[in-house]
Amino acid sequence: MSNVAALRELVRGMRDMRLATLPVAVAALFGFGVFAFLQIAEEVSEAELGQFDRWLLLAFRTPGDMADPIGPPWLEEFMIELTALGGYPLLTLIVLAVAGFLVVSERYGPALYTILSIVLGTSLSHGLKLLYDRPRPDLVEQLVSVQTPSFPSGHASMSAVVYLTLATVIIRFVDSMAVRAYVLVVALLLTLGIGVSRVYLGVHWPSDVAAGWAFGVSWACLAWLVVTGLRAWRQGPSGS
Repeated sequence: MSNVAALRELVRGMRDMRLATLPVAVAALFGFGVFAFLQIAEEVSEAELGQFDRWLLLAFRTPGDMADPIGPPWLEEFMIELTALGGYPLLTLIVLAVAGFLVVSERYGPALYTILSIVLGTSLSHGLKLLYDRPRPDLVEQLVSVQTPSFPSGHASMSAVVYLTLATVIIRFVDSMAVRAYVLVVALLLTLGIGVSRVYLGVHWPSDVAAGWAFGVSWACLAWLVVTGLRAWRQGPSGS
């Protein structure tokens, strides 16, 4: 199989989206995500978000007791369980499960594309953490154990990369708009919930989470645009 044929195989069986303006909107969202990440990173480097970070982080704690998060005990337990959905072990299992489904469905190209896009996205996210090397919050007690640098939030960025990228792949195999909307809403809610849990548990500044979301959304948009480009190429005269 030639290199050209191999690239086209990555999107075999995927559906094309009907809205002609959708690629433009996704490209705009990608650009906004990149701009937002760079803007947050610049302000973090210049310590311009310190007051906002401290205010929002403290808003999740009981006044006078920095070790006690707001809400009943079950909410703390829920947040600990929720944050695990953005960790490497569970995300890896989810990606492998979806890729395995694509493989047994004989959609080998999309399975490879899914793994490559997510591995590249999560690797870049980890590289950014090492580059910025921001310390974790020490203003409140951290309710879960962490060892890596703080910016951008790995859980926020990885959950956005994984769940949103998987959503962009899954919706390519269904025609129902209701199903597509459901998949995207679930992916967005998981991404938002995991990010909020990191601030609630005291292991990230809010700006870490916002930057993680911006990175993850822009990466998922890029993955969607790559699929769109490959689909257009595959449907061209030489790929029909």
